[in-house]
Amino acid sequence: MNYEIIVVGGGHAGCEAALASARKGHKTLLVTGNINNIADMPCNPSIGGSAKGIVVREIDALGGEMGKNADKSLLQIKMLNSAKGPAVRALRAQADKITYPKEMLKTLNKTANLDILEALVKKLIVKSGKCEGVILEDDRQIKAKAVILTTGTYMKADILVGSTRRREGPHGEKPSNYLSENLEELGFILKRLKTGTPPRIAKDSIDFTKMKVENGDNVYHTFSFDLKPKYDIDNQIPCHLIYTTAKTHEIINKNLKKSSMYGGLNDIKGVGPRYCPSIEDKVVRFADKEKHQLFLEPESIYYDDIYLQGFSTSMPYDVQEEMVHSLPGLEKAKILKYAYAIEYDSIYPTQLKQSLETKIIENLYSAGQINGTSGYEEAACQGLIAGINAALKLEGKKPLILKRNEAYIGVLIDDLVTKGIRDPYRLLTSRAEYRLLLRHDNADLRLREYGYKVGLIDETRYHNFLKKKESIKVLTKELQTKKLTPKDNDFLKQLNTKEIKDGITLYDLLKRPEITIESLTKFLANNYNDDVLEQVNIDIKYAGYIQKAKKEAMKMNELEDKKIPSDIDYDAMHNLASEAKQKLKEIRPTSLGQALRISGVNPADISILMIYLKRDYHG
Repeated sequence: MNYEIIVVGGGHAGCEAALASARKGHKTLLVTGNINNIADMPCNPSIGGSAKGIVVREIDALGGEMGKNADKSLLQIKMLNSAKGPAVRALRAQADKITYPKEMLKTLNKTANLDILEALVKKLIVKSGKCEGVILEDDRQIKAKAVILTTGTYMKADILVGSTRRREGPHGEKPSNYLSENLEELGFILKRLKTGTPPRIAKDSIDFTKMKVENGDNVYHTFSFDLKPKYDIDNQIPCHLIYTTAKTHEIINKNLKKSSMYGGLNDIKGVGPRYCPSIEDKVVRFADKEKHQLFLEPESIYYDDIYLQGFSTSMPYDVQEEMVHSLPGLEKAKILKYAYAIEYDSIYPTQLKQSLETKIIENLYSAGQINGTSGYEEAACQGLIAGINAALKLEGKKPLILKRNEAYIGVLIDDLVTKGIRDPYRLLTSRAEYRLLLRHDNADLRLREYGYKVGLIDETRYHNFLKKKESIKVLTKELQTKKLTPKDNDFLKQLNTKEIKDGITLYDLLKRPEITIESLTKFLANNYNDDVLEQVNIDIKYAGYIQKAKKEAMKMNELEDKKIPSDIDYDAMHNLASEAKQKLKEIRPTSLGQALRISGVNPADISILMIYLKRDYHG
């Protein structure tokens, strides 16, 4: 069997990679250990969240599938931080754990140029430093021009509970036992990581009267720019909020040595996620906190398991029973699935180029949790970029590399390949220095052009996008030309805003914080969609801040444009600090901008590098 591109792994990264490659017209094979677990959600029953929701919008803007699939399968949706500024707003949806993978598999099966094979990969076929296919565990060989690894948490996966360790994947499946060794033989540095999941509770055993109800929003939302809302806004399934108790903390502290991470097992090497810690970690690290919030989230309309968000643990089953029964409303709870931790192998991500092609083996790409990230959204966006770039390379074109001021996806990939990881990487708004530019509302304006150019956005969607851009221009011009005069002061009084003595444009009036664009629509000659109104409203109200951010980004991009030759000899730069020299040799940055972001490289080192480049490469 011969293919152009092979994708190894059928999780969120693998699905996006395979779809991108196939939709670009390349014969693609998706190899997965279990077809029934394609696009599986072994942990959180949600898509989106802080920063992550913006990533889903970016995936959709580029032509990926996650946003559309989430819109088809949501149980509840809300806009986080809606009372705060636009830079931190993001959608979060509860997704149906049955519908989401079912819809994704349906999409994969009807995609031209894409085959799916149920198997496990044992080795890569590598000749003269180039990846040319894979060898399966049954010794079958499949040739390809490029391979994308999206193995998730399956490489040498171990399930950890109390003092027990089992070599298996999240649902008890057979893990990938041989690929790690093959990667090490090829020269890759691997890192052991760990993550966890909480117990699932039987819905009919919960007393919801002791909990605070968390409903979805009463306005319609979609992740996708192309789909209309399909859910019943009045029948969204609620979540519930509770807090841990003093009894919970007492049980945890008393049994710490039974937790896999705190003495239950002595051979754990994996580092757990800093921003999504187990409940044991929370109680130990934040001993001054009297309580921690937990959310009870529905998993599906097809079964009654409730996900106990924020309560991941690797305690023995009997201790988990005690812990759960100490929580309000869960005194008589029945645990349907016990919590566990999972330890697995990953590739240290500084071994990747910004295209997500590995530096060690040509035509080999990797995406998702194998690169040291956590979360479905972080995985999906990497899969999309890897799929696009593997296809572009086969086409003899330059890779798609998103800058930090263009997308959260650009921030994530740059962080991984430039800074590496200590623990599973989670995307946060605080990681993006230009977050006011990287908003939920403008993801299509930032990225849809790229999606069209790489061939993942069709003519219809692109035409609709151009119409939206034109509407934004027309609305902005109308606001700049239409004026109110003192005879409109009665109207201004109704809006509780200052009266005027001379004429004022609607554009300038909108700069007042108490004025909303919706209150001015009666003065407009044209009708505009809500997303156009929102876009212009934000652009006007935050114009000063946006311009400042754009200027800062332009300065940084000047450094990004100063390229560093791949054959540069850092050992010849005698004035470089030894740590800087070692980091520059390891990461091999492609620009001065990337070099400046490497931990251990100081501005003084950059100055020396600039002098060297000017003398030896531009002199």
